[in-house]
Amino acid sequence: MEVRDANGAELKDGDNVTLIKDLKVKGTSVTLKRGTLVKGIRLTENPDEIDCKVEKVKGLVLRTEFVKKA
Repeated sequence: MEVRDANGAELKDGDNVTLIKDLKVKGTSVTLKRGTLVKGIRLTENPDEIDCKVEKVKGLVLRTEFVKKA
């Protein structure tokens, strides 16, 4: 299974990614700003989603269309 970011670069477990768009996190009052670095992603069974931790939110699932490889 191949997982690609918004620019078409291949993502692997443990990669660092940067957000390319401000994202509101459902269920919280947190907004993740564009340019936020997310370290140590994990791939999921769905090639359009990655699992990650951000300092304010743990257990976050991001769509790959909103990230680029750092």
